Amino acid sequence: MAPETSRSRPAAPVEARLDAASLPAARTAALQEALAAAGVRLRPHARNGIVVLDPRRPDAADRVRALAGPGRLLVLSPTEAPVGDAGWALLRAGASDVLAWTGDEVAPAVAGRLRRWQVVDELLDCPYVREFLVGDSAVWRSVLREAVEAARFTTAPVLITGESGTGKERMAQLIHDLDPRAVKKKLVILDCSTVVPSLSGSEFFGHDKGAFTGASVARAGAFELADGGTLFLDEVGELPATLQAELLRVIQEGTYKRVGSNIWRKSAFRLICATNRDLTVGQATGAFRGDFFHRISGYTLHLPALRERVGDIIPLVEHFFRQAMPGHEPPPLSGAVRELLVRRSYPGNVRDLRGLALRIIHRHLGDGEISIGDVPDRERPQAGPAATTDWELEEWVRGRLARGDTPEEITAGVQEKVVRLAMLNQGGNLRLAARSLGVPGSTPLPAGETAGAPPG
Repeated sequence: MAPETSRSRPAAPVEARLDAASLPAARTAALQEALAAAGVRLRPHARNGIVVLDPRRPDAADRVRALAGPGRLLVLSPTEAPVGDAGWALLRAGASDVLAWTGDEVAPAVAGRLRRWQVVDELLDCPYVREFLVGDSAVWRSVLREAVEAARFTTAPVLITGESGTGKERMAQLIHDLDPRAVKKKLVILDCSTVVPSLSGSEFFGHDKGAFTGASVARAGAFELADGGTLFLDEVGELPATLQAELLRVIQEGTYKRVGSNIWRKSAFRLICATNRDLTVGQATGAFRGDFFHRISGYTLHLPALRERVGDIIPLVEHFFRQAMPGHEPPPLSGAVRELLVRRSYPGNVRDLRGLALRIIHRHLGDGEISIGDVPDRERPQAGPAATTDWELEEWVRGRLARGDTPEEITAGVQEKVVRLAMLNQGGNLRLAARSLGVPGSTPLPAGETAGAPPG
């Protein structure tokens, strides 16, 4: 069951830890008093924090990294000077916001941010959200946090992007369920890739009886059905540009006419769209209207591919096991099966992983752990040298970037990998390896693999 989200509940007191070591005692006491008056309770072990810090200090980013934890960190800058690039650097270091503090009047703004963050944290940790969209990786928690904020604090249209199988429809369902509007009704789902152009007007706007041949009865369209609720347009990138123009008025004004009618109707709904396409490319080619894109993307969420959240694979598998065997504790995974699941590629992302998990659990017999014999034949590793998967290479590149390597150093590492594989294919003969790579014999090749070379 979705959590209760009514706006009518009284605002709960918010808690935060405070680090004001850079302030004189008198100013610290004044800040504490102002925060207390705004409803902020200072607790040393609170999840979210406040730090008074001049962003221009050379050690400011290091200070933020040291203070940042599982919650949010708000930086109060005790200077009237513009923070400029220093403020952005603090956000990259882990701060959630930077506010200028020149007096106690900033306290209500601080309390407002803390209260918003606390509401989001409570929703993120509620059983419904944790079971509905499983995952604790940093990248996934970040996406969920944005989704909860979009659902709870804005009615702007939401555009969800991501590869096939990343969970776009479930994310739309979550946003709908967390929408606090009291008049909310149902979630209406329309797959734009299945809309027949000749019937698109009826699908979206509805039609009156006799509007066209075969219209023996009046029919409500998606806009009418979604009134007071949510309209989810899946695969919105498939909509023809001409139909996008027709939908603009409804999205902008909330008014429309049924096919065959001259009566204007009104509909108030939350719009959520999803696509696995790059709509900026569609705009460049004219296939997707720029004005339509800006109308549907008031809030944008990008769902990461499964290869970008590898740490969520095992929790997801265990979740799918529990769904397949309700009332029973799922059997443990052997080390070899865990390794297979984590290293395997998933072109269909979570959808692929779910299918594999179900095939494994349905083959499992007995009460023991899931062993390699429970893995279907076609899912087992093939004999021969292990091939480096795309995500493994991506993770290697991410690691090199994180440690500060230059593009040239990373490219050199990849080149060493290519040369090593070429030499393996040519029995260790450097001259034949060079020839197979199309490199002139007089051109020296890298000496071979080093500790910094990519996996494989």
